[in-house]
Amino acid sequence: MAQNTVPTKNNLMRARHSLRLAAVGYDLMDRKRNILVREVMRYMDEAKSLQAQVAEKYREAYEALMIATVRMGDCAEAARAVPTDDALTITSRSVMGVELPAVTLAESPRRLWYSPVDTDAALDTAYDKFREVMALTAKLAETEASVCRLADAIKKTRKRTNALGNVMIPQLETTVREISASLEEKEREDFTRLKVIKRVTEE
Repeated sequence: MAQNTVPTKNNLMRARHSLRLAAVGYDLMDRKRNILVREVMRYMDEAKSLQAQVAEKYREAYEALMIATVRMGDCAEAARAVPTDDALTITSRSVMGVELPAVTLAESPRRLWYSPVDTDAALDTAYDKFREVMALTAKLAETEASVCRLADAIKKTRKRTNALGNVMIPQLETTVREISASLEEKEREDFTRLKVIKRVTEE
């Protein structure tokens, strides 16, 4: 029984009410944790697939760039002609109260910023491959950030669930048992006292 808790019917009702709320809270937290675990597993599978795709696209892009460098020599001037792409936007969405990033890379029409006369077709291939890498990298960044945030949320949810299941609920159950036992003992004492009073009165 909680310290300084007077064993009264009112306190027993309050303890039972708190126990019911704690049990509901535990159930909700446990369900949330299970949903978050399923989500993080899905994102981890997606991240693994994207990592493989990004690695392959980078390999293809650098291979094409190497071929262009062999054929053309220095590709730095053509590279400087390509402007910085700032079409990346980051918003968020909520999954079970967890804010997850949503990274969007606006699709822009394909345009060669350098002169096709002074360049090789391999440079065009490298340019296209790097554009594909950029889109995949944005998606990978979104997925990996989501995994990190979900993992952190799972950790916090597990901590709260354990606190409810291992500390709060057992304490409330103990309080309910002890108050109930104390009230039952008091009722037996009152009943015995009434019997004695009745017998004395009859005599």
